[in-house]
Order: sequence, then structure tokens, then C-alpha cells
Amino acid sequence: MPPTSSPATPVRSPAAVNEDIRALWERSGRRLSPEEAAEYERLLVEWAAAVRADAVEAA
Repeated sequence: MPPTSSPATPVRSPAAVNEDIRALWERSGRRLSPEEAAEYERLLVEWAAAVRADAVEAA
């Protein structure tokens, strides 16, 4: 059976990713273009992974 790979540990903290999310919303004037919406979704996934990683480290 092939080895399963575990997800990579996020490099950035949840706070750093959250800062990028807030900056994106500010730059967009609170209306996301399709490209900005795609970036927002990517940032949300990164943020969620960072939060989970922090919770695992704290446990």
C-alpha cells in the first residue's frame, strides 16, 4: 500500500492570513471581482488549515 501523505503544515500563522484577508477586502472596496473571490477562497482554506495546525500544536 502506498504511503499516505499528510497535509503540509501551514507556514503562516492564522493572524498573518487573517491580515491578508482583511487587506483584500479593503483593497476591493468590499466588492470582490472573480479573481479576488478566488484569492479570498484560497486564503480561507489557508486560514482554516493554520487554525487547525495551531489547535493540534496546543493539544
